[in-house]
Amino acid sequence: MPSFDIVSKIDAQTLDNAINNAKKEILNRYDFNGSKSTIDLDKKTNSLTIVTEDDMRLKAIVDSIISRMMKQNLDPKSLDFGKEHAASGNMIRKEINVKEGIDKETAKKIVAKIKDSKLKVQASMMDDQVRVQSKNIDDLQKVISVCRGEDFGQPLQFINMRN
Repeated sequence: MPSFDIVSKIDAQTLDNAINNAKKEILNRYDFNGSKSTIDLDKKTNSLTIVTEDDMRLKAIVDSIISRMMKQNLDPKSLDFGKEHAASGNMIRKEINVKEGIDKETAKKIVAKIKDSKLKVQASMMDDQVRVQSKNIDDLQKVISVCRGEDFGQPLQFINMRN
């Protein structure tokens, strides 16, 4: 029976390259001359930590990270921006989590959207992904186009298309 999986993953190496490019860009900018700004990527927890002096620099760093991610074909929707916190001295710290996998609420929205499309498919939630099965492969392709047309708050990839 033909099937495919809907997942939300981000390539760790590509993300690392985007962050390193953003670091280089920040180091070379004139308005960051003499700044103590840092960008750290924790690969184990998939989180970014930005520490800088003021809101203007924080916004510039976030914009640089987003633009570098887009140049590396990574979707910035996979970033979950937390609140700013005061760090030591007059520094500001911002935690940004990288979303991996589809959470239960988003999976329920995806399954509901597929069922509302009235296609003859079966969608089921499996851990952090959604599996869609059908007797007809054309229906599966219609499901992909339905999911691409909807915004679920995070990037979706369609993998493991089986015949």
